[in-house]
Amino acid sequence: MQINDLKLFVRVADCGSITAAATELDISPASASAALKRLEKQLETSLFIRSTRSLRLTDTGERYLIHCRKALADLTLGQQAIDDVKEKISGVVKLALPSDVGRNVLLPWLDSFMDEYPELKLRVHIGDTLSDFYHDKIDMALRSGTPRDSSLVAFKICSARRVLCASPDYIAKRGRVESIDQLADHNCLFFMLDERTHDQWSFTQQGRQFKVRVTGNRSCNDADITRRWAVAGKGIVYKSSLDLGEDIAKGNLVPMLTDYQGEAADLYLVCPGREHVTPVMLLLRDMLRQRCKQRLEESHG
Repeated sequence: MQINDLKLFVRVADCGSITAAATELDISPASASAALKRLEKQLETSLFIRSTRSLRLTDTGERYLIHCRKALADLTLGQQAIDDVKEKISGVVKLALPSDVGRNVLLPWLDSFMDEYPELKLRVHIGDTLSDFYHDKIDMALRSGTPRDSSLVAFKICSARRVLCASPDYIAKRGRVESIDQLADHNCLFFMLDERTHDQWSFTQQGRQFKVRVTGNRSCNDADITRRWAVAGKGIVYKSSLDLGEDIAKGNLVPMLTDYQGEAADLYLVCPGREHVTPVMLLLRDMLRQRCKQRLEESHG
């Protein structure tokens, strides 16, 4: 049901004439008549009694008009509320992003967000080291995994899991990983967080958890680099499906051990306290939830 058809219905009822209402709304009488017929067809009832000299509402039309006026008034108030929020979305926001998903996924989304709110100024801090909100003067941060600090306010953006992947070239040279035990024979690519190398990988199958210590000749404190190494055929990577989804879809990376469930890699938007939950943060949260949901659905085919 189209809003413009409802507006036309109200104007025709007020004017008592399709031609007069069409003139006010700057459309042709033929278009107005077609819109009314379309509305009546959708409602499966007649709204007007038509004759060659007059046009008047049916009893059903009278009752519908009351609700129609209220609905249009509510929509107007809703639009005003949105406009008021947009006017308040201004100032400087300092946002910390993980390296890989930040650079390759989130930046275009943030560009669109700022186009919608042109008064907003964004200061982005990209890196995999966990930012100190007060020392680094960060307003909010996107982090993988449930925050351990209970004093933080965290909004879950999406549920994701790590995926074990390698490039077609690597698989052609070294073979696919068909079992957990075979990981010991492969070159695994690591990222470091807070100077700790993540070289123990966990998987779950039918309720059983498997942990394996892996080895490799490359590690980096920038998780984006590990993905690039994997695409270049340098080894096996174990990262969030949110990070790897596009490369998997393009065939740059091939998932392995798909009969196992990877480690949880849920994404959270975090701020230091309730007083920091601003309209900007809530709008960012909603945008990121919608975008991440769509991306994960697309990557899963």
